[in-house]
Amino acid sequence: MTMTFFSRLDLQEGLRTLSVMQWIPVYVILGAIPIVLMPYLLVFTNFWSLAVLTLAWLAYDWKTHSRGGRRSAWVRNWTLWKYFQNYFPIKLVKTHDLSPKHNYIIVSHPHGILSYGVFINFATEATGFARIFPSITPFLGTLEGIFWIPIVREYVMSMGICPVNELALEYLLTKKGSGNAVIVVVGGAAEALLCCPGASTILLKNRKGFVKLALKTGAYLVPSYSFGENEVHNQETFPEGTWIRFFQKNCQRAFKKLLGINFCTFHGRGLTRGSWGLLPFNRPINTVVGEPLPIPKINMPNKETVDKYHALYISALRKLFDQHKVEYGLPETQELAII
Repeated sequence: MTMTFFSRLDLQEGLRTLSVMQWIPVYVILGAIPIVLMPYLLVFTNFWSLAVLTLAWLAYDWKTHSRGGRRSAWVRNWTLWKYFQNYFPIKLVKTHDLSPKHNYIIVSHPHGILSYGVFINFATEATGFARIFPSITPFLGTLEGIFWIPIVREYVMSMGICPVNELALEYLLTKKGSGNAVIVVVGGAAEALLCCPGASTILLKNRKGFVKLALKTGAYLVPSYSFGENEVHNQETFPEGTWIRFFQKNCQRAFKKLLGINFCTFHGRGLTRGSWGLLPFNRPINTVVGEPLPIPKINMPNKETVDKYHALYISALRKLFDQHKVEYGLPETQELAII
């Protein structure tokens, strides 16, 4: 009986670990299939028509990912995501209701290394978004380049993921009625370089595009902070003047130029707890969604208006951080650093 109990525990632990391990490799594999297969079909086989049809469909369907995509409740509710959520675990915390009479821009902080919290909370139903915020449809913004790749494009659209560009976000906030929430991680990949255990530094001081978008569409701004996101990986910055620091800086520049993302030197746990590897540590991530900040609709907001509502947003975010930091493991004296 005891052995059976521990066997079940080991099985559940293994499934949780596998659910996290598959996440990034699945994107790589799905992306590699069309990138490798289509040139092969065109040049070396008689099935060139399949590649042509795939490209024709991509051209025909090109606007779909910028107009809400093809969401699948089935994909968002996969059991896989529950195992993923329980690995840390990840929790979605509501502090105020979101009325379906309005549209929202949920602004998420911090980016973390791989944004586990924002993905599970808003691109899946593992933490119960639809139950916690009824009649609100979430759209998680990410890099547009992902939508250029067949198969990967369909996969991410099925989870309600959209391009984080003005055209797509403005469409969702003005052309699809009310009850929509776009989620943007405004710190972006650059903020990932600031992430390490104990840190609470975010890039926000000069990031005002989301405020301008809110003013142009009349969408309410909602602050959101994922406590614990910075705790799940250790990030290494090597001493200046060493060869490994030289290599690290050049990799960062190359990744930023070629892929639009930053190269982070990080590590976590291995396949067994206590070992070294690239898996995230099993530490809780609590994403707290704050009170909506009403924003007037102004077609062409001037700089002073944008600055005013940017300051109001920062004040609301600081308030949210200070109200919940102790509850989720940070010291009372810790402040939110905004650069």
